[in-house]
Amino acid sequence: MSTLDSIDRKLLAELQAEGRVTNVDLARRVGLTAPPCLRRVRALEEEGVIRGYHADLNASKLGFAITVFAMVSLRSQAEEDLKAFEEHINMLPEVRECHMLNGEIDFILKIVSRDLQSFQEFLTSKLTPAPNVASVKTSLTIRTAKHEPGVPLG
Repeated sequence: MSTLDSIDRKLLAELQAEGRVTNVDLARRVGLTAPPCLRRVRALEEEGVIRGYHADLNASKLGFAITVFAMVSLRSQAEEDLKAFEEHINMLPEVRECHMLNGEIDFILKIVSRDLQSFQEFLTSKLTPAPNVASVKTSLTIRTAKHEPGVPLG
């Protein structure tokens, strides 16, 4: 990736805040005309800086009342075992994020569920019995004080 200039950073900040902005409005906001604005956005997409566009959905309004963070420890940290676990997790739609950690815990997962009973079923039938899982510790989210996707582009 080439170095981002101030216009690229402005483009990214605007798109991160409002992914549905039109190219004409985006160009106006960053001080460009529409054609070079579109070229820059396409270049940022092609370079993988912009990975995609999505709607930020309200989980509770869609029936997913609880969010749980699960700390997973594996029996083996051999690369093939780590990949096998990641492949298993990728098949579970309830798992919205999966991060490998260093230290005592191998992975932290963000899981959404409709209610405690459906989470319990998920935990006992899909997560705990997964290959190579040694232990799972869970914490139920009580409230979310901040939810801001993306990165600071100040």
